[in-house]
Amino acid sequence: MSKIISLVFGVVSYFIFFGTFLYAVGFVANVVVPKSIDSGVEGSTAIALVINLVLLTIFALQHSVMARPGFKKAWTKFVPKPVERSVYVLFASSALILVFWQWRPMTGMVWNIENSVGRIALYFVFAAGWAIVLLSTFMINHFELFGLRQVYHNSRGIQPPNMDFTTRAFYKFVRHPIMLGFIIAFWATPTMTVGHLLFAAVTTAYILVAIQF
Repeated sequence: MSKIISLVFGVVSYFIFFGTFLYAVGFVANVVVPKSIDSGVEGSTAIALVINLVLLTIFALQHSVMARPGFKKAWTKFVPKPVERSVYVLFASSALILVFWQWRPMTGMVWNIENSVGRIALYFVFAAGWAIVLLSTFMINHFELFGLRQVYHNSRGIQPPNMDFTTRAFYKFVRHPIMLGFIIAFWATPTMTVGHLLFAAVTTAYILVAIQF
């Protein structure tokens, strides 16, 4: 029964992640989703700045601390090892959902490309960034990265075979294509507001610092 529960938990965590990933695309692009990076009533700029920085810090801390080997070693004393990655994915998704939910708009204009060809080109680059992110996960092991492989093998009562990292496709040219894809997606916009600039700048700074570790 515990193996079945672990499998169900892993699958649910994965679909929560994938829904969060799709929402993030709409959130940054200001399309489809009910709450986006520039939607809502704008209040005090100072309060919005503080709240948004706190939200991004929460995500950064969760994303980095829970990924450290020391934390994993302590964490797996309480969390079964087969679901450790699924728990991480669920926490990361929850931190992002908190960002989407509580984000405060800062709609001052930084730039706005009105030329239709320019706008289409930037949206194409935006989409390419997200495509790079998703495709890069499959170039290592998408299902291992998001915990499904672990819970699947656990449900069958077998030890997952060891995996070797191979530098194929994007990884032949870029050390961190997933992070590169995020940076492209966050900056490629025909309409850059102050809030979007804050989001892009802070997440880029976090990526550049985090990859050193």
